[in-house]
Amino acid sequence: MTTTLITGANKGLGLETARRLIEAGHTVHAGMRDPASGDAARAIGAHVVQLDVTDQASVDAAFAGLGELDVLVNNAGIIGGAPTVDELDAAVMLRTFDTNVFGIVRTTQAALPLLRRSAAPVIVNVASGVGWPRALRDPDRDEFPVRAVPYAASKAAVIALTVQYAKDLQGIRVNASDPGYTATDLNGNSGHQTVTEGTDATVALALLDRTGPTGEFHDRHGRIDY
Repeated sequence: MTTTLITGANKGLGLETARRLIEAGHTVHAGMRDPASGDAARAIGAHVVQLDVTDQASVDAAFAGLGELDVLVNNAGIIGGAPTVDELDAAVMLRTFDTNVFGIVRTTQAALPLLRRSAAPVIVNVASGVGWPRALRDPDRDEFPVRAVPYAASKAAVIALTVQYAKDLQGIRVNASDPGYTATDLNGNSGHQTVTEGTDATVALALLDRTGPTGEFHDRHGRIDY
């Protein structure tokens, strides 16, 4: 049985990823800041785990409670705020990076001892096309109208972080996924994709075996060239 932990799994993309991986036969631990919000995760058969990616003690306790781990899905994220440059300051950047980037580092470092004991360890970092400069510059892309700095900068960091982890962790498949413009609370449910479509890339990468790619960025159609 494959054991998986997903951060931010109480709703939206995280919850749908949990549902689909349970359907694929995984034992899923659904990490979330407030376990009281985990009824939907429990209803699909996930094991709810208190996990706040901005709190090192919470991260350490969550992974200490796992006997084994094969797949880590770093899904937790926030939009961050500061929609205009005039509203931008370092505090907003720090808050956004604390969840979206530093949170991935906290969970990944805590997971490594368990993942290194797995026969087919996998890490999937949920990034975004908003972190991909080519998409931000293309008027035909959904990402083009986005002007806010914090979220885009944090997701660009996630993509670079993924590549570097993949280079350093030769025995672990480490990849980033782009959900695309998906209807979730993060965007006021304005996205044109369903959460199932938005989790296609994440689920495909979570199901990789030891022969799968590493250090890549994928959307639901496949690899995105840097």
